[in-house]
Amino acid sequence: MGRTYFVEEAIGQYLSDLSTKLKPYVTGLLIGQCSPQRDYVIRAVRTPPKEEQKEDRISPSKLASIDEEWITTHASQVSRMLPGGLLVLGVFIIATPELSKDSQDALRKLIFSVEKSLTKRRLWKPAEEEVLDRAALQICSATKKVVCRTYDVQDPKSSAKPADWKYQSALSASWLALDCTVNVNIHIPLLATSSNHDLEKNTKNGLNRWSKQIEDSVFLINGQVKDDDTELLEGQSQGSSHRSTATVQVCSGSINLKGAVKCRAYIHNNKPKVKEAVKALKRDIINTLSDRCEILFEDLIINEGPHKKNFEREYHVLPQRLFVPVAGSSVMLSDYKFGDEAAGEIQERFVEMLDQSVQAEDIHIAEEISTACCSSSLTSWLSITNNMNDTQQKQLTKTTLLLKLQQNMGVVIAAAVAVFASIFSFNYFSD
Repeated sequence: MGRTYFVEEAIGQYLSDLSTKLKPYVTGLLIGQCSPQRDYVIRAVRTPPKEEQKEDRISPSKLASIDEEWITTHASQVSRMLPGGLLVLGVFIIATPELSKDSQDALRKLIFSVEKSLTKRRLWKPAEEEVLDRAALQICSATKKVVCRTYDVQDPKSSAKPADWKYQSALSASWLALDCTVNVNIHIPLLATSSNHDLEKNTKNGLNRWSKQIEDSVFLINGQVKDDDTELLEGQSQGSSHRSTATVQVCSGSINLKGAVKCRAYIHNNKPKVKEAVKALKRDIINTLSDRCEILFEDLIINEGPHKKNFEREYHVLPQRLFVPVAGSSVMLSDYKFGDEAAGEIQERFVEMLDQSVQAEDIHIAEEISTACCSSSLTSWLSITNNMNDTQQKQLTKTTLLLKLQQNMGVVIAAAVAVFASIFSFNYFSD
């Protein structure tokens, strides 16, 4: 039995409009959420045209001319603008009848190219029960016939499986929103034995280690540790315990990422499990910091040249996170801005990447400025994992509860409260 995709009703009209405006074909991304029982599609976004296509609004005449690199780059940019719980879960193509017979082969190539590109950027590891099917949606521009199939992206030889495509009104109007603010103070040691002090490479390596700590961390939901398999709105149990380990390394310098980052995830309202909520928010914590660093390095290359990678003492301001609402939905999309960026630049980016008009007053800056600091003094660095034994688990849970400042619905405090473990706390609420 194939998967079922429940689709926001407005997407049907959006795809219909594209079929009449853009010929002979148009491609795009499907954005939504996977769950063990069903999948949800809340946005469809056309591939932005290249400069030479903008004036005549005509695509190349043959599917063989589809630019995979352009589409995968678009998918990577879009993935940065998705809060936790949302992902690029497929691609679509709308084509004239004479191109329809070749559409499925083109879709198959795009699905695997897009997934490969997105996987390379991720610092988190897929869960054992991860949904690995991605949607390939084919629409005939003349007959409006819709054909949806899925491919297992973990298997390059997988064949297409049929899937149901069902429109539903107000699909994401009452999804649960999960918020937390994480106080980040990450020290990335630079080993004295290493002669390579490439800022970008060392930062990525350090974030990769940090992401494993986030994945192993304990989450409090409204001040409680809940069992993974209980529904999000009920149940309570104690978390598992782990032993802690530490190593001492001689270092010639360090990179320090410091600030408070605003994290957000959204979960469907069909009896979501605690583990779904925790997984979505953990991934947003990891994504938002790694994406900011990626954006910073891109900005440095643009403004200071590709050779601006050598390690030296300096400060860099990481981009701030912002959110914008989606009409008819409780979900908000995300983006990042540097301090000197005007609202108009952000608005243009949403039109270009997500085909969405945004009013300046709807742009919500979520946080204060965070920084990345580099220094090169010789030091010894204590590296500690975030695992715990039973006694430490009880002490940390007690300490965290005492340190919590506020437990109002919709207000979330999340912080690392001890060197041995990261304990995060968040509230759930629905708009």
